[in-house]
Amino acid sequence: MSQVLAVIPVRGGSKGIPRKNLRPIAGRPLVAWTIAQALAARNELAPETDLRVIVSTDDEELAEISRQAGAEVPFLRPAELAQDTTATEPVIEHALAWARADGFAPDAVMLLQATSPLRLPGTIARAVREFLDSDAESMVGVIPESPFIWRQGAPGEEPSAEYEVMHRPRRQELTEQTLRYRENGSLYVTAPHIYDELHNRLGGRIRLFVLDEVEGADIDTPVDFATAEAQLRETYPQDETQNRGTHQ
Repeated sequence: MSQVLAVIPVRGGSKGIPRKNLRPIAGRPLVAWTIAQALAARNELAPETDLRVIVSTDDEELAEISRQAGAEVPFLRPAELAQDTTATEPVIEHALAWARADGFAPDAVMLLQATSPLRLPGTIARAVREFLDSDAESMVGVIPESPFIWRQGAPGEEPSAEYEVMHRPRRQELTEQTLRYRENGSLYVTAPHIYDELHNRLGGRIRLFVLDEVEGADIDTPVDFATAEAQLRETYPQDETQNRGTHQ
């Protein structure tokens, strides 16, 4: 049986939207969407793969809501790993060290960002299977984009295009190779030794995991929040109906 550790890192503080990870969106707290999706993947992957879902937080209220949503919250993150300047990698390594000490030696570590709650049913399980069935050492979720992108030149230099300006492709001619891919932060899957050796979520043989365009939301602003909420209601209409009934 393969073992996978899914870590959802969430802090109580947020500059753009105060208490963002606790804020209700489409009927449940923001963090609860990613937890629910990870737990659905755990059920889908069993019994071949044991997916353990852990929330790493410094906040008691977030910890309690995460437990109610079904995630493990076996520790409160130490203050030095909960600063505005704290990178994500030390947070994941802290959770990995805890899991190993608890007797869980994962074949892969999945990082799930709560601020990217739009994942279609089956996406997380598909990512786990794709990673375990490949020779990749790390995998990053990406959104396909058109190649009609420009770079601003340095002072005195002209801008440059990411496509052949004199041979502009038609959209129906675009292929996997001519498209560009935007990293949106939704998910990463990494072999543990990459964290041990490189202290990075990406390294070694890197594979792209192509998400659907609708899964591209990354919530940083109130406008992002409103847009994501509308898309969640459309993607999970039954879930939204159940949540309304629960909270009446």
